[in-house]
Amino acid sequence: MSEIDRSRAARAEARTRIEEVAARLFAERGFAGTTIGEIAAEAGLSKPMLYRHFDSKQELHLALLERHRDELAAAPVRELLHGEGDLDTRMTAMYDAWFGYVESHPYTWRMMFRDTTGDAEVQAFHRELQRRQRETDVELLRAFVPGIPEAELEPLGEAIRSALYGLALWWLERPDQPRELLVGTMTRITRGLISTVGGPATETPGAPD
Repeated sequence: MSEIDRSRAARAEARTRIEEVAARLFAERGFAGTTIGEIAAEAGLSKPMLYRHFDSKQELHLALLERHRDELAAAPVRELLHGEGDLDTRMTAMYDAWFGYVESHPYTWRMMFRDTTGDAEVQAFHRELQRRQRETDVELLRAFVPGIPEAELEPLGEAIRSALYGLALWWLERPDQPRELLVGTMTRITRGLISTVGGPATETPGAPD
């Protein structure tokens, strides 16, 4: 490995360590209760070294939110649109992927679902996160359950989003509960919704925008 490659690998490893420590401290102590110095110390770095990766605590916080937002969105929708089996099987796989991500990133999700910053830009990010989740749910409902009246799609999308977030927060406080319980609960909720409009679409649509 060349000197340049070693430098890049070391930088990537340090950034990952910073993000992991920051996610835990932000979740445990809140944004205001966590300092850059504490993050740097627990990551085994000096403050100047940390500032080579992130210009501010706010930038670090937003980078974490953006990273986990994008990672969370990918696997669940992929399971629904491109997984094997009928719609009910793929829907269960989608929720299992969603809660599986929450389970493997508990500190990050306390930070994601509970804004403790008081920062206007971070608050705007949370509103955008909720809007994007709701729009994804609306597009999936529109594609797979075409009998739902258009006017009901957005409130139903919000109901699904709220249920997902609420169950995730409930679970983070009760880690002894099995993931299968959460998956089954969301599948039951969605299955009940589908049953009220005469069943799912017979063909698998393309991915929503």
